[in-house]
Amino acid sequence: MDDALDDYIRAHTTPERPELYRLWRATNIQLVRGRMASGHVQGQLLRMLVGMVRPRRILEVGTFSGYSALAMAAALPPGGELYTFEVNDEMEDFARGWFDASPYGSRIRFTVGDALTIVPTLGLDFDFIFIDGDKRQYADYYAMAKRHLAHGGYIVADNTLWDGHVVDPAYDRDVQTQGIRRFNDFVVADPEVECVILPLRDGLTLIRHLGVPAPADS
Repeated sequence: MDDALDDYIRAHTTPERPELYRLWRATNIQLVRGRMASGHVQGQLLRMLVGMVRPRRILEVGTFSGYSALAMAAALPPGGELYTFEVNDEMEDFARGWFDASPYGSRIRFTVGDALTIVPTLGLDFDFIFIDGDKRQYADYYAMAKRHLAHGGYIVADNTLWDGHVVDPAYDRDVQTQGIRRFNDFVVADPEVECVILPLRDGLTLIRHLGVPAPADS
C-alpha cells in the first residue's frame, strides 16, 4: 500500500485519541523499532472490535509500549479487565508510566514475564485475546490462548503477513517467518475456529471460536 493511500485511510478513520497520539510520538522518539506499536488505524480497529465483542476480560501477549493495551482498555465495558504480558523487562518503566497516567490504567493488569508459563497459573478465561509477541512462538501462543478462551471468544493476531515474507521463498529459512507460516497454517486447519487475514499494515488475523468442541477422532 502506497503512502498516499495510507494517508487517505488515516484521514478517513476516527481521529486518534490525544493520549494515544502522545504515546505514539513518544514510542517513535524514545524507543528502538517504534513501528512495532499498533498505531492509529490498527488501534482504532482493536478499539472497535472490543466495543463490538464487549469482553469481560482481555489477554494481550506482547505489550511493547502499551499502545494497543490502552486502545483496547478504553473500550472495555464497566468492570472489564485487560491482562497484558511483556517479556522484555526494559519496557516496564515506559509502558507502566503511560498506563498510570491514563484514565483507563486501572483496567490494565501489566506483568513482565512469559505469558506461556504465567497465564495457565491464573485460573482465568478470556473473551478476547490479542497475540503480538515473539513470532517464533505464535503457534505456542495460539495453543495456550485457545485453552483459556471462552467458547465463542475471539483471538486477534498481529503481523501475520510479516511484510510479505510469508510468500517470499527468500525467507524460507528465517525462523520468524517460519513461525508465522506455521501459525497461519495451523489456524486455517483448526476445525474449532473460523478466521480471516486482513491486509492491514503487516497483516492482522481475526479468529472466532465456533463455540463447539472439535469432532472426536473416528
